[in-house]
Amino acid sequence: MRIVTATVTATVAALALAGQAAPAATAHPPSADGIWRMDGYGTVLSIRNGTFQEYQTTAVSCLKGDSAQRTAPGTYTMPNGTVLTVRTQGGRDRGSLRTEGSVDARNLRRVPQLPDTCTSPAPEGPLAAFDVFWQSFEENYPFFAAKGIDWHAVRDQYRPLVHAGTTRDELYAVLSEMVKPLHDAHVAVRDGDRVFAQVRPGTVVPSLALDTKAKAFVVARDLKNARNLQDFANGRITYADLPGGQGYLRISGFGGYAGDRAPYAAQVAELDRALDTVFDQERTQRLKGLIIDLRINGGGYDALGIRIAERLTDTSYLAYAKRARNDPADPTRHTRPQPVYATPAQGPRYTGPVAVLTGGSTVSAGETFTQALMDRPGRTVRIGQPTQGVFSDVMSRELPNGMSARLPNEEFLTRSGRTFDGTGIPPHLEEPVFTDEEFDRKRDSAFDTALNVLRNHGGSPS
Repeated sequence: MRIVTATVTATVAALALAGQAAPAATAHPPSADGIWRMDGYGTVLSIRNGTFQEYQTTAVSCLKGDSAQRTAPGTYTMPNGTVLTVRTQGGRDRGSLRTEGSVDARNLRRVPQLPDTCTSPAPEGPLAAFDVFWQSFEENYPFFAAKGIDWHAVRDQYRPLVHAGTTRDELYAVLSEMVKPLHDAHVAVRDGDRVFAQVRPGTVVPSLALDTKAKAFVVARDLKNARNLQDFANGRITYADLPGGQGYLRISGFGGYAGDRAPYAAQVAELDRALDTVFDQERTQRLKGLIIDLRINGGGYDALGIRIAERLTDTSYLAYAKRARNDPADPTRHTRPQPVYATPAQGPRYTGPVAVLTGGSTVSAGETFTQALMDRPGRTVRIGQPTQGVFSDVMSRELPNGMSARLPNEEFLTRSGRTFDGTGIPPHLEEPVFTDEEFDRKRDSAFDTALNVLRNHGGSPS
């Protein structure tokens, strides 16, 4: 587990105390039309005549990325329905981009024109694809040093294997071998329907089959005497009242609540319907403890996790802060951390002891939600195994031959400036999670420990 510098720690703490200042309203905000360079994401945006076009840039390339059409002033909608909001700030030369479902905004600065590489013919062939792939990681990936990887040595080893006659299958194999030692679940090589990706050693990818098996096991064993067992949000959320006054809340993802193709607003509405039922006035007053089961959680929208955290506090607090790598030549330089707060939701809230169950199949937004509960006012104990260790939003970078790469470029910081990339968030109390032995012996050690802690220690791990 890595501790960031005192300078960054002080910055995060200062942001936590200062809060977020709202930008001054203007009657007629300046037009967002023009060319914008994004701070920290290797991206240039062109906004012209109602069309939003992303350009993915490196020192050796410029390739078109996502596009969107204006659907309202300052609002652009991508073909998949994702809504982007562009705002100008401080006059005409500064702006921000927010993607719905994200917890932060990305800073923009106006530039006079597209880079020359964006208006010149793009290089083609296997070598060009290799170079863009390597350069994309070189300029954006933050964790080479932490993982002990010499990325320049990787290039020296594999680039001689690629030439004009290299087949697509051969290139796919080379690129996959290059990133294999990273053991990073947010890194992938994609070519059509085939994807190379892998998780941290000793962990398992959260899958529908594993989720179904684990859920059936929990219902049969842990919830056999429970009351008010109910599924919500397309089966992604389960709640039950346990004997003894505790509650059990299982969350297998932070998305897909209204179907995978439903707009984000529909996901929020479905989540709110579930939370309104679970955290009603009567239950929040009588609950003596709450188990939140994230052991099989494939991630999704970070903002949905924050929305749940806001049902678990009466006091605003810093959930975490986000920063992105922003210097292509220096992986230690980052954007200014953006604080993300959990603010008490309207209506009934539960503020008592919480036991959070995690494991290696707690991934991405499942982990940012876990992190959002670390400094929650009140007693919160983590039980199980460390989470997967991947927190960042995922960058998708196109390659000249039609293949693509996926990689992280962000860090999520605690109030003290700590991050958990690679290692995952550790539990306070370590217990096996859905192992073959646990299944065979019909044991759920993490669940049983959570019940014991809530009933006998009031949510304290000791």
